[in-house]
Amino acid sequence: MERLTDISAVRELLSRHGFTFSKALGQNFLVNPSVCPRMADAAVQSRATDAPIGVIEIGPGIGVLTKELLLRADRVVTVELDRRLLPVLDETLGDFDNLKVVNADVLALDLHRLIADELGGREVVVCANLPYYITSPVIMKLLEDRLPINSITVMVQKEAAVRLCAEPGTRDSSAITAAVHYYCDPKLLFHVSAGSFLPAPKVDSAVIQLRLREPAVHPEHEETFFRVIKGAFAQRRKTVLNSLSSSLSLDKNAVRDILKAAGVDESARAERLTLGDFARISDAVDLHQRAESPLHPSTEE
Repeated sequence: MERLTDISAVRELLSRHGFTFSKALGQNFLVNPSVCPRMADAAVQSRATDAPIGVIEIGPGIGVLTKELLLRADRVVTVELDRRLLPVLDETLGDFDNLKVVNADVLALDLHRLIADELGGREVVVCANLPYYITSPVIMKLLEDRLPINSITVMVQKEAAVRLCAEPGTRDSSAITAAVHYYCDPKLLFHVSAGSFLPAPKVDSAVIQLRLREPAVHPEHEETFFRVIKGAFAQRRKTVLNSLSSSLSLDKNAVRDILKAAGVDESARAERLTLGDFARISDAVDLHQRAESPLHPSTEE
């Protein structure tokens, strides 16, 4: 099917398959013909080598972005949760032999196995128009699973794009800002108006690209590092002293000592802290906990 961005044709296609949009699944299908080619170009151009390129797409809808990816990549694996869209995709993309459609919840998938089984020997990128309600969980899964991928090019709600791409230590930063910058270099590529979708959402969107790299800082324990970040932003209007005391269940005097050891002003708020600040706080928390609960108590008489 050629006219995947023709609203009349899309309505007719969906009607023929008895498909109705699900608000619960955040279904808004792209009908702006200029958006998907730009996204697909950005995804494949982020490759680091000349190896054949493989793409993981999440939530293909009727296949508008999928088609552009199939025209540019060696192989595309697209993950669709809604079984009702499988016959639609079979109609719209049935002529392509470099496509694998997986009916599954991406948050429950073993993506390492998927890449090994379906995209082995290829440089892998992720490209998707993400439903707003799972933006953060999907991005964090892709990053935390330490997948062998080069980049993530996704469309998200405009507000989320600003937050994800903000610099740590600035007003727009949040816990996910710090987490994203830990794993990769984010960049806002372009904005997409609400009118580019069927049905039109109430907010505009933006396409961002996350290029993965080695972690930006090296805390002693990542688990503590992310616990500190989450705790610091849990009550972002409060000072980092009060937020961490509450979230880590530590006495304020202990947190004062931790912040002093980390060289962080106790009156600062989380949005003003850099990744380096969080790493030093994390290491100081670990040091404090070892002092309070040593693994090898003294055996002196």
